[in-house]
Parts: sequence; structure tokens; C-alpha cells
Amino acid sequence: MGTEEVMIELQGIGKTYTRPGGAPVRALNDVSLRIDRGEFVGIVGASGSGKSTLMNVLGLLDQPSDGRYLLDGQDVAGLGVDALARLRNKRIGFVFQAFHLLPRTSALENVELPLLYSDRPSIKGLGRRALESVGLADRVDHRPSELSGGQQQRVAIARALVNEPDLLLADEPTGNLDTLAAAEIMNIFQSLHRAGRTVVLITHDPSLAAHCQRVVRLEDGRVTSDGAPQVLAAAREAS
Repeated sequence: MGTEEVMIELQGIGKTYTRPGGAPVRALNDVSLRIDRGEFVGIVGASGSGKSTLMNVLGLLDQPSDGRYLLDGQDVAGLGVDALARLRNKRIGFVFQAFHLLPRTSALENVELPLLYSDRPSIKGLGRRALESVGLADRVDHRPSELSGGQQQRVAIARALVNEPDLLLADEPTGNLDTLAAAEIMNIFQSLHRAGRTVVLITHDPSLAAHCQRVVRLEDGRVTSDGAPQVLAAAREAS
């Protein structure tokens, strides 16, 4: 990864879930990972491999059971609930498979929602600018039911971008889309990466991961490979 600035550093991260009356479930096991600022990283694995748990840890939605998570050199373990919420709002944008749009509000109102919790001195025009950046300048007043699946996901991406976060986390963002819409969404992520955004894509689909500059594979909560998608694909074919 050269001498680029490290944004994310995971050191021996583990996550264990306990269920009432059930045996503990180890979702992540000794995960160590570095992601540089401006990288486009795919995290791949089968269902149950731990990739969504890893995204929740990266996005400060869940705390690891052990190990350290440094975000721009800051150990986030010592932060309280309010501090974590402020950090998420300011630094991290989320895109999910289910678009999670409010059905009775316009595209613009959905995009502006994170701004309600922002400490920015001025938020005027940010929502419209975010929608313009994903090609929906002409859909600001449309409700989700008036938009296609691909357009709804673009609204969700605009919402994730409205606070101009350093890090964008996308969990199976094309899972509910047809092939054409999925390609459009991946083009947006590639454009964001080219513009300098750090993007982490969680997917089970190798064809989507091939769009990333680097792919990390998880199996049973462990990192089993980490490298350029072409190199990993060639290694799988050789084996």
C-alpha cells in the first residue's frame, strides 16, 4: 500500500456475540487490517463469514470484544456513546442493501436527514448538491415510491455523502437491483474513489469486488487473503 496515509488500522479485532441460553458465537477472530485514505477496498465472503459484523465495527455501530480499532490514529475504544455518534455523523457515510428511505418524504428530505444532527454552521444547499452528484437533480421532490430501485439507491448514496464524510461504507449496495442499475451504482462508487473518497464495499459477489483496487476475503471471521482482485482471482483459478 506504499506510503499512503493510514485511515483505518485494526489490530487483532475479535467479536463474540452471546445469546441467552446459547453458546457464544465468534463472528470475528483476530482480524488485523490497514486501509489507506483514498483506497477502494472490497470485503468479500460467504454468508456468515463475518463481513457485515466487520462493517458494523468499521462504522462504529458495534464495538469489538477484543483488539484495537484506530481511526486516523485515534483509539475509538475509549469513546462514549455520544462521541461515537458524533464521529459517525461527521466522518462516516453508510449505504445498505435495503435503501432505508422514509417513504412519505421527498428525495431531498431523505438526503437532508443527517444534517439535522450535524454541527455544521450552514447546511443550505448541501442536500441538493448531494443529489446532483449522483445524477438526481431532477428528482428532488419525488418520493421513494416514485423512483426506481436504482434511483432510490442513488438517493441513499446522496444521503451518505451529504455530510461530506471521509469514509463511505457500502453493505451489499446492489443486492436489490437489476444488472443495469447495479452497474450504474458501481460507476458512482468508482467516481467517488477517483475523487479521493475512501470506499469500503461489503459484498458476496466477486464481479462487484473486481471493481475495487483491493479485495479482502473473510472466512469464518478471519482474513484469508488480501490483495489486488486480479491476483486473487488468478490464485483461486490456479488452486
